[in-house]
Amino acid sequence: MSINPLKANDLYHACNRDELTFSTTAELEDLTDTLGQNRALEAIDFGVGIRHDGYNLFVLGSTGIGKHFIVTKELEKRAVKSPIPSDWCYVNNFNEHHKPKALKLPAGMGKTLRDDMTQLVDDLQNAIPASFRSDEYRTRMQEINEEFDERQQSAFDKLNEDAKKRGIAILRTPTGYTLAPMRDDETISPEDFDSLPKAEQERIETAIRELRDELKETIRRIPGWQKEYRQRVKLLNQEVSELTVDQLTNPLLEKYKIQENVVNYVKEVKDDVVKNVEEFRTAEEEESATILGVKPKKTKSPEYSPYSVNVLVDNSETKGAPVVYENNPTYLNLVGRIEHLSQFGTLSTDFTLIKPGALHKANGGYLVLDAHKVLMRGFAWEGLKRALSSHEIRIESLEQMLSLVSTITLEPEPIPINVKLILTGDRLLYYLLNEYDHEFGRLFKVAADFSEDIERSPGNTMLYARLIASLQRREKIRDFDAGGVARVIEQCARRAEDGKKISLHMGNLVDLLHESDYWAEQDNSKIVMAHHVQRAIDKQIYRRDQIRSRIQESIQRGIRMIDSDGEQVAQVNGLSVMQLGDYSFGSPSRITATARLGEGEVIDIEREVELGGPIHSKAVMILSAYLADHYARNCPLSLSATVVFEQSYGMIEGDSASIAELCALLSAISGVPVRQSLAVTGSINQLGQVQAIGGVNEKIEGFFDVCDARGLTGSQGVIIPKANVNHLMLRYDVVDAAQKGKFHIYPVETVEQALELLTGLQSGEPDAEGNYPEDSLNGIVQQRLEELNSLRQEFAAKAKGEHLLETT
Repeated sequence: MSINPLKANDLYHACNRDELTFSTTAELEDLTDTLGQNRALEAIDFGVGIRHDGYNLFVLGSTGIGKHFIVTKELEKRAVKSPIPSDWCYVNNFNEHHKPKALKLPAGMGKTLRDDMTQLVDDLQNAIPASFRSDEYRTRMQEINEEFDERQQSAFDKLNEDAKKRGIAILRTPTGYTLAPMRDDETISPEDFDSLPKAEQERIETAIRELRDELKETIRRIPGWQKEYRQRVKLLNQEVSELTVDQLTNPLLEKYKIQENVVNYVKEVKDDVVKNVEEFRTAEEEESATILGVKPKKTKSPEYSPYSVNVLVDNSETKGAPVVYENNPTYLNLVGRIEHLSQFGTLSTDFTLIKPGALHKANGGYLVLDAHKVLMRGFAWEGLKRALSSHEIRIESLEQMLSLVSTITLEPEPIPINVKLILTGDRLLYYLLNEYDHEFGRLFKVAADFSEDIERSPGNTMLYARLIASLQRREKIRDFDAGGVARVIEQCARRAEDGKKISLHMGNLVDLLHESDYWAEQDNSKIVMAHHVQRAIDKQIYRRDQIRSRIQESIQRGIRMIDSDGEQVAQVNGLSVMQLGDYSFGSPSRITATARLGEGEVIDIEREVELGGPIHSKAVMILSAYLADHYARNCPLSLSATVVFEQSYGMIEGDSASIAELCALLSAISGVPVRQSLAVTGSINQLGQVQAIGGVNEKIEGFFDVCDARGLTGSQGVIIPKANVNHLMLRYDVVDAAQKGKFHIYPVETVEQALELLTGLQSGEPDAEGNYPEDSLNGIVQQRLEELNSLRQEFAAKAKGEHLLETT
């Protein structure tokens, strides 16, 4: 059978200029809809719309395809129509200071309450000292003082009068009170007392004893009077304080009367102020001390006041539901943190140092996170799942969770959470999480899978042109003419590795537009044209292809042995692709085989030395199965063969060289030489059918570059699977050489077709008994295998005879 090479229009699926009905992108409208992502958009709409537990989203797609931009745009459309979520504040818990309370308030009220409480504290600091300096307070305080002074003085005056009647003086000394006898209003000395009659002395001593007891009783009652005094003063202060505080807090109670939690909080503030009114009375003293240069010791944050309001989430300026993206999703950035102040060698904190996390900011809306970043931050993934499962945000420090420190910290009241979480990541990460994290499927029930490409139809081509126009305006770069747009679309088709598809990878597309605009600027052109786009493509390759150039150089210098003309037995030019980051290129590899008498084993040398991957090993096993099926149905396969990639020093993976390995092996068995002017790529199945492979463009170009550097002869080319024809988007120089007949691309469907091109011999068809024509390639292979089988039988019979002779 004759296999004709492909024509030029099959090698490069050029953009039909008739489909581009414009001169420049300035004539095109912006593309408002998302192109080619209907499946993902429907999943996003479903996941965002359903309001049941666990219906969070995981957005799948390769990096740079535009997942984040599209998801954010779709969320913002819905968010505008959603209600504005509540504000959240933390306030002091006056009963348990280490457990601050959370307040849920209507949007914008948190900041208002904070300002009102700040003003209240300022007013209290002025009003309370003023109320205690008022004439009314001083008058009532003086009355209390005079009442208790009079009571104490009256008791001592009565005691003095009674003592005086008995001739006893009560004297006040530095150490207390003492009693002494008197005569004529003067105390008697000890000598005079001793000269008194015995009866008088006894009378005086009895009087002193009685008066001492009365004095003790009077003194004993003084603490009770003082306690009563303090209680009276306290009641007075409380009465004055309540009156003052009521005047200032009543307006707040009236203002927030529909907010029960705020009313309760203001009442708690009122009670605490009254209870701790002395702190406000001493405020002026501290202020005076500061003015005089003596700063009072502080152990709290500068903004701290037990009556301040920490507005954790302020939605006063939010339009609709919040859409939050956290670029650094650490544990603390997600669930919030409690900061500390270091003073005098110790750490201290208070409720004003509680800071929000992304979950707080997105509460009532949408939170978008990069799944890979979350998983790379310690404890972030577990903290995120815990919040979603418990429907609350509990702020805990990592040190406290891990029991690494014993510092006293806060235990803020958990905040209920109502957030739709959207994770973005690649497909592998999604499937790994689904397989190994048993909670993942329960929490992320919706997968939005982004398409990598779209069908290259006339309608889609025009939509893609509008997409280019939209991106060009968004990025503020020059207009593209129709030729420039066509070249961009063609390059995007090559990125999709399919001439009938267009890549939807937005990152690469935007990069190409930027770089094309740069080269247009270098040419002082106001319009980006096709040659600017081509130059951008060529320069992208040039910046990254140093390794490819070195490999090509080593081939031209004969260091890497690759033949591109003549014929060789058991030697075939295979093709492989090397991937370096996001840049890939093709390169030919010499594949050789050996065949000899054996027991039907085909040895993959790469596998034996653990340089072959599992897919490559599988391909060699399929090759062995093909041999057995075609040539050993009626007799054993008396063959031992080896297959190897020559000058290969790294891992070999994939099955795209299996057809080349089979051709090399059949050449080794038959002794029929193989054309070295042809390279071959493709995988095979057990039936000998040639299957599609990846990287077909790069592989063809890799062998073309070798042939082109040595000089094209017109006999060189590449054999590819026919299933890959639609994937061809070759370079212009390859297409041009093929059009001039200097280089050829041959599509094949079976191994037999490839062997005919490589050897020039007909493969041959088997007869009813399974025998091939003798002059066909399969016939030669069959004859050689029968010879090996006969030889094996001879050796077996000889060995058996020698064994019987030894036994006799």
